[in-house]
Amino acid sequence: MTGSGSSMLYSFLLFTVILSLQEMYRGKLASSELLTILGGFISSLLFLVSLTFIGNFQEACGMRTGWGAVILAEAVALIAASTVHRVCITTCFLFSAGLLYEINKISGATLSKSELKTKRH
Repeated sequence: MTGSGSSMLYSFLLFTVILSLQEMYRGKLASSELLTILGGFISSLLFLVSLTFIGNFQEACGMRTGWGAVILAEAVALIAASTVHRVCITTCFLFSAGLLYEINKISGATLSKSELKTKRH
């Protein structure tokens, strides 16, 4: 498994690549309804990688992560979505909420598995 430092670096690099590609194809993403929805989904991927970056940065600094990281990552993603189209803001928020729900579900399942392993030994 990767450490928080390398995960932080990879998420920053992914954020940079996704944001620059989104800005390069901003006109194309705003050209039709379906591509506008895709632009919102791409912005929600920005939310995911920025949340990973912020969480790993806080872990590396020894701070506790919480809702502040989620709000900051969502604000960054919504600002990036607003550069493409107004509808991208709404779809980004909805996709980000779905991603956050799934991340929370996966995190809970992983945590319960690790607690079971420590109780056995």
